[in-house]
Amino acid sequence: MKWLNWEVKLGVILILTTVVIYSLKFIFLKNPGDTLNYVFNSLGFLPINVLLVTLVINRLLTIRSQREKLRKMNMVIGTFFSEAGNELISLFTGCDPECGRISDNLNITNEWNLKTFSEAKKKAESFDYSAEISPDGLISLERYLTVKRDFLLRLLENPVLLENESFTELLRSVFHLAEELGYRDDFNTLPESDIIHLNGDINRVYGRIVVSWIDYMEYLYENFPYLFSLQMRINPFDADACPVVTK
Repeated sequence: MKWLNWEVKLGVILILTTVVIYSLKFIFLKNPGDTLNYVFNSLGFLPINVLLVTLVINRLLTIRSQREKLRKMNMVIGTFFSEAGNELISLFTGCDPECGRISDNLNITNEWNLKTFSEAKKKAESFDYSAEISPDGLISLERYLTVKRDFLLRLLENPVLLENESFTELLRSVFHLAEELGYRDDFNTLPESDIIHLNGDINRVYGRIVVSWIDYMEYLYENFPYLFSLQMRINPFDADACPVVTK
């Protein structure tokens, strides 16, 4: 009997309980016709009960589970932007001669709505990112990513993020960039071809981090207005951003 799990044991107990109840009804009330009629009535409603449990209730539980996973996932994503993402955005935009075009598109205000976020995301996905970081900038970036390596590694290992393919790809791109930079000994002597290659890796991260940031801001806008307010006041695309509430 060790092979019986708790579900089988519970099923057997419930069936035996039903048999006992109907047996007692038959013994004491001595009305087999009424008992059989009740049994068939119950069996008639059984498909409807199965429908309610499997389709309706199960669907509600699935929706609740998905919302909980989404909440946990965005908590982790928010930690990424607070600890590293916003700083990377500021670094990339500071080296992008065309950053004004993308920054103007992401000047988020309280007047934004879901349509505005959707349009901003489309523009961000099609934008031609052109950050060009100098050798000194590459040194600073390599050091920064080295400091954040353990933090980023813990994020990549978090199972909550497995369902967010876009953000997972962003983390992979960041790790690839960190590895590329880590294998260079002297950025000042790199050939032009290698600088172009590294800038390509940087702009891959740049584009993905912008799109992920928009997704995260949209989530906060819909679900957590107070968190959205803070992130809007420290917008890394706004050179005049200030966390202090002035009005």
